[in-house]
Amino acid sequence: MCTARSLAKKGALLVLVVVLAGCSALRLSYSNGETLSYWWLNTYVGFDQTQRAQVRTQLDNLFSWHRRTQLPDYAQLMGAGQRRLQDTATVTPEIVRSDYDGLKKRVVVMLDQALPALADLALSLSPEQIDRIENKLVDSTERYRNDYLTGDVEDRQQFRYKKVMKQAEYWFGDFSDAQESRIRRLSDARPLDNALVLADRIERRQALIALLKKIRREQAPRVAVVQALKDYTRVYYERTGNGVNMAFFAASTDAAISLTADVIAMTTPRQKAHAIRQLQDLQELFLDLAG
Repeated sequence: MCTARSLAKKGALLVLVVVLAGCSALRLSYSNGETLSYWWLNTYVGFDQTQRAQVRTQLDNLFSWHRRTQLPDYAQLMGAGQRRLQDTATVTPEIVRSDYDGLKKRVVVMLDQALPALADLALSLSPEQIDRIENKLVDSTERYRNDYLTGDVEDRQQFRYKKVMKQAEYWFGDFSDAQESRIRRLSDARPLDNALVLADRIERRQALIALLKKIRREQAPRVAVVQALKDYTRVYYERTGNGVNMAFFAASTDAAISLTADVIAMTTPRQKAHAIRQLQDLQELFLDLAG
């Protein structure tokens, strides 16, 4: 079990996203997290000489804090997952939702820790750098359009079903034909509106660029910029903005939680043992990286 959406979320989710690539990839990526994060941010911003030194120092501090305070907690989370999978009957949708909410809270903790550094960076951006960020985000939006808005409904259903199966097989190993058919039905039952998701991404992009331009124009005190960035991340990460979008994403989350609980419930003892080994490997890795 070894896997970041917007600028802030990608940084906060680095360790969790790499998890899906395997433990060796997580070790390599996290061990070089400061360098990889710097490289990713630089592709969006194009740092000047002063920013380079400042960003490197702040990333070093952020990862040092994360290793010291967050990785032991992640290890405990993996241990709890192992114990829970000893009896899949206890893995109800309510339990899955509790785990999902717990992961979101952990992401918010890291976002809040990173916000002062992001505020410093936002205050230092030039107009050209803001334009560069916008162009990179436009490119990302177009990649989403090409990947998720091509083909008919059946093509889109098949595309996301394959993503579900890739993750399910990582955790539990091979599935029977009957299990795969059931997972396909559960996957297809989820809300599907890629055009709405695209519109939401465009809305978030426009709001971020407007905020960065406002920060540059007003040069408010750092504490005010931190709060402005915090408000932005809460609206778009916790989905507290557009009412129509909120309803869709809430329904999508509900369906994903039900799907996860159903997949766990259908697993065999062999598949469950596979997931427990994955969790144990991650637990040991998090403790090793923390040390």
